[in-house]
Amino acid sequence: MKLDAAGVALEADLAVPMEPRGLVLFAHGSGSSRLSPRNRMVATELGVAGFATVLTDLLAPEEEELRFDVELLARRLAGILDQLAELGEVGVLPVGLFGASTGAAAALLAAAARPDRVRAVVSRGGRPDLAGEHLAGVTAPTLLVVGERDPEVIELNRAAATRLTGEWALRIVAGAGHLFEEPGALEEVANAARAWFGVHLGRGREGEGPEGMVMEGGGHA
Repeated sequence: MKLDAAGVALEADLAVPMEPRGLVLFAHGSGSSRLSPRNRMVATELGVAGFATVLTDLLAPEEEELRFDVELLARRLAGILDQLAELGEVGVLPVGLFGASTGAAAALLAAAARPDRVRAVVSRGGRPDLAGEHLAGVTAPTLLVVGERDPEVIELNRAAATRLTGEWALRIVAGAGHLFEEPGALEEVANAARAWFGVHLGRGREGEGPEGMVMEGGGHA
């Protein structure tokens, strides 16, 4: 399908399970696309857990030089959020954002721009620091997932988290690098995202939650 992202028609893949409990929109990082095997793996796991998912390209093929323009990516995410709100039963589902790398900064910017629409955010190996002063406008509960072997990004996430005004948590995946390529690492990311969205999109299942997962946290619950 195609979605209108702030005036630009972009390719998107929408998957809706039976009786969806929420909708998760993915924002991929620089140099990636909606075909990213990592994001698709996480989306598949979220689908099994009952979440509808949208994987979309935020840039047209000829716009690759704009891949680090997080404000442009955020505007397009916000435009997609507006359009998804018009898609019948899917449009009324509580919405979460899943961002990877620079896509995480775009997701946080979009969450700040659409506080009434975005209910939760998950960042995988993200650069939330790139959201700058807009971090203070993010009230949606935010989970930051970083690999243990990515110390610089851990510190960037830790510093950015303290600027968020909503609830936040930092999950460090043992033995994982920036791309979570190690055995079991991406599965941990998917499990963390499923638990976070399960709680914060308002349709959690019995026994589901982030307990035992979060290493650091703060903000206002």
